[in-house]
Parts: sequence; structure tokens; C-alpha cells
Amino acid sequence: MGRRLALWTALVLPALPLTGHADEPLKIGVLVTLSGPPAVLGEHARDGVLLAAKKLGGSIGGRSTEVIVVDDEGKPDIAAQKARELVERQNVDFVIGPIFSNVMNAIAGPVTDGGAILVSPNAGPSNFAGKDCNPNIFVVSYQNDQMPQVLAEYMNRQEVPNAYVMAPNYQAGQDSLNGFKSVYKGDISGELFVPLGQLDFSGELAQIAAMQPAAVYAFMPGGMGVNLVKQWGQAGLSDIPLMSAFTVDETTLPAEQDAAVGMLTGSNWAPDLDTPGNAEFVKSFEETYGHVPSLYAMGGYDSLMLLDSAIRKAGTTDREALREAIRAADFPSLRGEFSFSSNHFPVQDFYLTKAIKAEDGSYRTSVVEKIFTAAADSYVAECPMK
Repeated sequence: MGRRLALWTALVLPALPLTGHADEPLKIGVLVTLSGPPAVLGEHARDGVLLAAKKLGGSIGGRSTEVIVVDDEGKPDIAAQKARELVERQNVDFVIGPIFSNVMNAIAGPVTDGGAILVSPNAGPSNFAGKDCNPNIFVVSYQNDQMPQVLAEYMNRQEVPNAYVMAPNYQAGQDSLNGFKSVYKGDISGELFVPLGQLDFSGELAQIAAMQPAAVYAFMPGGMGVNLVKQWGQAGLSDIPLMSAFTVDETTLPAEQDAAVGMLTGSNWAPDLDTPGNAEFVKSFEETYGHVPSLYAMGGYDSLMLLDSAIRKAGTTDREALREAIRAADFPSLRGEFSFSSNHFPVQDFYLTKAIKAEDGSYRTSVVEKIFTAAADSYVAECPMK
């Protein structure tokens, strides 16, 4: 997808005055990928943030707010530079982002060392859940291992004897396969890492066709997922179940369409999840942006709603009080019950979902069943924060 925003976009939201708050506007940076094949992921996250800001009337925590949207281009070195500029030159109080885990590893230091708080709407690398946990980092989404564990547990319940697993070779891909293998009880018939951004899977699909595994688990975000799903049927593999995380969702389904219908995935959310406010969010997002929201959009929306609740409670002057207010997670998450573990990663429910074609002709995911209830990640014990 082409760029829809310049590298820097500042949006000054109209204030709803609230007495007792500072006069200067709050500054929030949104640092996500908005160019190249994965741009749609960042666009959903950005639009989720902006929809939350609209719902709040432009008053985040009771203060007028300047939202500065930045394209990290999906490149860690550029992302680190943009993060420094946000914190040191733009003087943002918070950064919401990023999409990719390798980018999060690059920006965490520049953001938190510069005095801002980082709120991730998507990326959840294992190191920040464990030994590298940080009092100024909050992950609203999940830990990377957890979505794959939904599929692993489902395969266990279905007594799938063996599975072939594949992912891109970067932090989230490694976490994804590790998470799957930590739960799956069957045999791993093959394991393959591909370069991040690979779009031709003919060689890998030929290998799968030769091995004939009972099922395949894949983590292929964005355009990688689109091509994998399209090539899956073309390679004559429709009889082998392809189960995935971040491969079949509302960012990829518009391109995958019928090729993906019926495919199973793991998620912490779906458009038809029956939780307070979710139906209203989905309707508002569709009316505003013209397409079905994804979990990336939900993550952006929840990130801003979390900050709004914390700032209203604690302000921004007392940093420790602010952190405690964020950690309290006293906001209406679109997922329903939501809290933070001591490592600042979520405790939440996880679901098996399925790609469907809705009555209105749109493609979206739908909840099949709940797999895990109030689940925390497996790295929290490694985090020194208590």
C-alpha cells in the first residue's frame, strides 16, 4: 500500500476544558509502520488511536492533546531515530507503538531513557515480558507466544499427531514458534524460518506437500500472510489444515477473501466478541474508515483509552503515581476483563477464531470458542518488577 500520511503528521485535538489540569497540551506520539507492504497494520493501529481520541472529544485525561503520527517504515534504525526525535525534540509524554517486535527492541531505549512512557498496541517480545521488563513500558496487546499457544492447545484437544511450523526469522517469529512448541504435545514434523518480507512460498509449499503433515501452524503477518494463503490452495494443499496467528485477520482478509474462509486462527479479540462497547466500536470504525477493524485497531483504541483513564486519575506530574494508574488498567477494554501482570503485560482471555464471509459481503474473523481464560504470559516470573 502507498503512503497515506507524511512521515510526521500532527493532529491537534480540540480540548474539552477540565479545571485543575495543566494548560499546556498533552503530547502523544504514535510510532507505527505506515509504508511498504505491512503499512495496513500500522494504519489500523493509528486509526484505532484516532477513533478513541474522537470518542473522548479530543480531551485525553482531561487535557487538550496533540497526537503526532510517525511512520517508522518498519526499519529499526529509522524507528530509533524517529523515537529520539519524538521524545527529545517533540517532547512527547507518551509513545504508542510499534507494530513489529524488532522495531520495539530498537525504540524502547530511546523512548524510556528520554523520559517518556511506551505503550505497545501490538508488539510483545518475550525479552520485555521477562528479564528486560521496564517500569516505563506497558504492552496492551499480548506476549508474542500467546496467540500461537491457542492453536497448539486446540490441536492438542483435536489430537493432531504432528504439525509443520513456519514463521519469519525475527523476534516475533521466533517467539511465535517457541510459544507453539511450548504447548503442543504432538510431533513437530518440520520447522522453517523464512526471511521477513518473503512473498514467494513455492519452495516451502513443495516441501510441505512432500511431507504431508497432519496440520501446519504459520505466523505470517501482513502481505506475507496474503501470499501464503493464496498460494496454499494453488499448491493443492487445501486438504492440510493451515492454522495461524496474524496471517488471517481483518488486515489480510480483504485480499485473501474466499481463499481464507474457514481457516482457524488464535486471537485475543474478534469483531463479534460479546463484550461491552465492542459492537459500538466496530460499527463506528466501519462508518469512519470504511472497513472492518482488526486486532491492531482494537489495540490502538485500547492503548489510548488506557492512558486517558490513568491521566484522569493521576495526572502526569507524579511519574510513579501515573505508572501505578496505568498498571491499574481501570478502563473499559474492548476485550472485557483486562489487567496487567507485574511485568506490565496483559492478563486476558484468548479465543479460537475463524475467517468468515459476512452477510454484507465483508470478510472478517468470528469467535469459535474460548481457549484460555485470564491467561498471563509465561515470562512474568523472570521479570524483576513485583
